[in-house]
Amino acid sequence: MHTDEQIDNLFSDYNKSGMPGAAVMVIGEGEIIFEKGYGLADVEKNLPVTENTNFRLASVTKQFTAMCILKLIENNELKMSTTLTEIFPGFPVYGNKITIKNLLQHTSGLIDYEDLIDDTVTVQVKDKDVLDMMMKTDSTYFEPGSVHRYSNTGYALLALTVEKISGRNFRDYLRVNIFDPLEMNNTLAFENGINEIRNRAYGYTINGNEIEFTDQSVTSAVLGDGGIYSSLNDIYKWDQALYTDKLVDKKYFLESWTPGVTADGKEFQYGYGWHLENYDNHKVVYHTGSTRGFRNIIYRIPEKNFTIVILTNRNSGPESTTLDLAHKIVGICFPD
Repeated sequence: MHTDEQIDNLFSDYNKSGMPGAAVMVIGEGEIIFEKGYGLADVEKNLPVTENTNFRLASVTKQFTAMCILKLIENNELKMSTTLTEIFPGFPVYGNKITIKNLLQHTSGLIDYEDLIDDTVTVQVKDKDVLDMMMKTDSTYFEPGSVHRYSNTGYALLALTVEKISGRNFRDYLRVNIFDPLEMNNTLAFENGINEIRNRAYGYTINGNEIEFTDQSVTSAVLGDGGIYSSLNDIYKWDQALYTDKLVDKKYFLESWTPGVTADGKEFQYGYGWHLENYDNHKVVYHTGSTRGFRNIIYRIPEKNFTIVILTNRNSGPESTTLDLAHKIVGICFPD
């Protein structure tokens, strides 16, 4: 069976009539070797997914947030050792021990902001609200640096750090420093009422034969941890830039893709906005994104110049769903 047919078979569920779908791209040696849309971006309007459909990236956003921080560090506007209390005057004392590096690598111990939102809240939370919550918190889960625990709170505070240090709002900093230089012309950090997503995929939940519109949640407006929308064609440009020094010196990529180490010397498989793994003897850097109505992944094997991008607009299985699909595509493309 041809590679294209094998990948098609993997996504047959996403291609059923009238169902929310997926956008899939495989890049090899700088060339797009597979690119296809499945199913619908907008079920109500019967609009198909294409290579230009913009999906909410969810936590795939974190690599872009990390890149903003790396640019500030390269420009000597920030240091890995800068603490939260240095950035945000009046931050609780525990912020004296939390550094930019702790935030990037999820070793801050910050309380999960999602757990601090009352069940009765209906207005969307924003990054500044996350900071306000932390200002009223007097403790952390653990001593900063001692444990690796995934934290959306940390990345919301990184977005606010970008704003504080640069003097620009986060969406504009991203646009001016990443999206415009790479001609990612349809990629943006979405703020309702301020900017608009063209060719937008809406999020859905599938319950048996029922399709429920589940596009936004109370946490969907937090930008630093998951607020970017992008398409296959724009992510291709991002992927290719990661082989160059167009955005930052290549040494920062090596740091971003190096396992972290806790204070007591334990290694963990996360860099700066990237998960790390060894799969089938390949060194992989990747990130999944999972939120209400969306499941995504960008999965890269840099030494092979090989990347898989999967964007989906449905609540379908756990966050690992797209990682499992990426592993299957690796098996198809590298059968040996």
